[in-house]
Parts: sequence; C-alpha cells; structure tokens
Amino acid sequence: MRQTRQTGARGERLAQNYLIRQGYTILDTNWSTRFGELDIVARFKDVYVFVEVKTRRGCDTELALAGITAAKHDRIIKAVYQYLHDKQLDEDASWRIDVIGIALRRQAAVIDHVEDAFDW
Repeated sequence: MRQTRQTGARGERLAQNYLIRQGYTILDTNWSTRFGELDIVARFKDVYVFVEVKTRRGCDTELALAGITAAKHDRIIKAVYQYLHDKQLDEDASWRIDVIGIALRRQAAVIDHVEDAFDW
C-alpha cells in the first residue's frame, strides 16, 4: 500500500508541474470532502478545472485512465459541487473536470491530459 501512495503522490506532483507549465494556476490539492478527494483544483483563464490524476507504473496512460469507475465518476462530481458550495463560488462559474493519466516508465513519465473528460 505504501508504494501505491508513493506512486500516486509522484503522479500528482508531475501533474501539477505539467499544469503550471501549461498556464494553469493551482488553487488546491488533495481537497477532501465526505464524498472523496479532489486531486487538483486549478484555474485556467476564467474556468475552474477539477483534475483527477491516475498514475500507473510501467504501462500506458490508457490503463491509468481506465481506472475511473462509474462510482468514482459520481464521487468526483459530488465533490466538485461541494467545493463550489464551500468556496462560495458563483453558481454560474465556468468549470470542467479533466483527467490526467500518467504512465511511469523507466526513462520518463508519459502524461495524457484529457480536458472536459466526463460526459454529462
């Protein structure tokens, strides 16, 4: 279990650095609610971006992205609404949910960023 947490933490750091390089501003990390945790909350231009990070060792990013189950999808959406409520953000605020899949390979990490990843 310890290695899984270390892998996840490494992936989240890589994702944060990637987002910053892309022009995002990180607002919160590992923000917890009773529904679960939001890995990264960022802002890009005038849009709040809630980012779920999935990291796997020695595989491709598709396997990492496939780690989001229907139940996880529902928990993330509930957590987003809780965040918007708790931070007293305008209900008309623009937001989306992105997923970043990371494959940790020996030479380098591969990052796949899927914007607006959830179908409504």
